[in-house]
Amino acid sequence: MTSPGTQTTTPAATAAEAELLRAARTGDHDAFGRLAEAYRRELLAHCYRMLGSYADAEDALQEAVLRAWRGLARFEGRSSLRSWLYRIATNTCLRAIERRPKRVLPIDYGPAADPHDGLADAVSDPIWLEPYPDTSLALDGPAGPEARYEQREGVELAFIAALQNLPARQRAVLILRDVLGFSAKETATVLETSPVSVDSALQRAHKTVDERLPAQTQQQTLRRIADNELSDLVERYIAAWERNDVDAVVAMLSEDAKMAMPPLPSWYSGRDQIARFLRLYPLSDVHRWKMLPTSANGQPALAGYLWDDEAGAFVPNCFSVLTLLDEQIDEVTAFLTPEAFLRFDLPASISG
Repeated sequence: MTSPGTQTTTPAATAAEAELLRAARTGDHDAFGRLAEAYRRELLAHCYRMLGSYADAEDALQEAVLRAWRGLARFEGRSSLRSWLYRIATNTCLRAIERRPKRVLPIDYGPAADPHDGLADAVSDPIWLEPYPDTSLALDGPAGPEARYEQREGVELAFIAALQNLPARQRAVLILRDVLGFSAKETATVLETSPVSVDSALQRAHKTVDERLPAQTQQQTLRRIADNELSDLVERYIAAWERNDVDAVVAMLSEDAKMAMPPLPSWYSGRDQIARFLRLYPLSDVHRWKMLPTSANGQPALAGYLWDDEAGAFVPNCFSVLTLLDEQIDEVTAFLTPEAFLRFDLPASISG
């Protein structure tokens, strides 16, 4: 969490928005497109926080923008355009949540596994959290003066996972109040309820989320690590992985580290179990890897490419998000979903 900051809008920007709004009201679709585009990144992040899925967030945002265009005549200007768009996007997400199960990580799905039991079958149902590109974030700091979390804190894997354990409307309240910095009155307007109900829901949401979050956010951890030390850790991890050096990889892990691989429900806890898993599966002698550094969810990430004889190249295999504890790796969440690579600026393959 962070101390409050302020996001301001200049008079020029307000005047420009008003002019676009007047044009959009006359049926100018391009003007409306420019209005909506100004808020696209922050609305996409909002939908992701609500839904835990990048793909679902894109669908929800597309639906919300279409609803906003069709309902523009009903926008009376009693709230800001931003608040009005958030109202439509939030209610679109609430409807989506009613139609599908919540998104989770393997750690919340079942107990830790034993590597010698073999890998469990993948669960192909849409129940897993998905990684979020940092380039899709609108801001680095807090979104408003009342925000409790930074924007990057608001997409960290642990935070997104904790949010999914909240009832849908509590989730919306916490995001609107603590991440976006909406007032109780603004939040009540978005959700068509009272400020008293908003405050009550926020208290209940805090209790649930605070029990699930680590004592220190990843942004706080990363600020305590020098940039060169973080780069060195990532480079050493990549080098160890590419030479299949299990001992070197495990030496970088915290004692109680965890490794998960959605959509596989299997996950492993502790250095010994992770070492056994690595030797049996991804870092066995039959595999060759290339790893590229990137970032996701406000955290260091690695794009893992596995050699494919038929393709004659290294092809996308896993997208790993690292969670740090001090200067050690505390969790590795390796998303075994090659389609996730499409959302990041990553090559489709790497030559041998």
